Amino acid sequence: MKIFLDSADIDEITALSDTGFIDGITTNPSLIAKSGHKIEHRIAEICAVIDGPVSAEVTATDYETMLAEGRKLAAIAPNVTVKVPLTRAGLQTCRTLSDAGTKVNVTLCFTSGQALLAAKAGASFISPFVGRLDDIGQDGMGLIEEICSIYANYDYATEILVASVRSTQHVVDAALVGADVVTLPPKILTALYQHPLTDSGLDAFLQDWAKTGQSIL
Repeated sequence: MKIFLDSADIDEITALSDTGFIDGITTNPSLIAKSGHKIEHRIAEICAVIDGPVSAEVTATDYETMLAEGRKLAAIAPNVTVKVPLTRAGLQTCRTLSDAGTKVNVTLCFTSGQALLAAKAGASFISPFVGRLDDIGQDGMGLIEEICSIYANYDYATEILVASVRSTQHVVDAALVGADVVTLPPKILTALYQHPLTDSGLDAFLQDWAKTGQSIL
């Protein structure tokens, strides 16, 4: 399963890109606003650091303006994936852009029916928001399972990008059901490799090693 970092913080992205864990980046208008930078400049900076897909989201709500924004964003760098909302206009924009060879990430997906339409519109990625569904008492990961089954039935090429991740368990569950990608904030990525038993075990090993008086180097 691929891991995308959900961030527009260039310092975070640069630091974590060195780990080799990051396969791509997702951004949204809220993250861009938080960065305090113009979207074109920040996306260009990110694309210079990350070789994989970098999602840049349109902000218009009508088809014509979405399409113009999508084309402008796609021109920033070859690895830009244009992100559109799962609305009628967004799906129309997805169809036009994908037919022209531009990768599209359809976001704000909350039902398997929406995911089916996104695949038929030629989306490269569909982004179901598991955390937001869990927040209202619905089964976010159950949605991922449904989409996995539907896409497998018809051999759709659209990749399932699990978004709105709240915990490391979301990441593990996404991998267990066969999602293609998970996008997560830096704190969840860090939590994936941290465990108190790892820390205590390492501390015990080092204490025992110190008693030997040896040095490997």
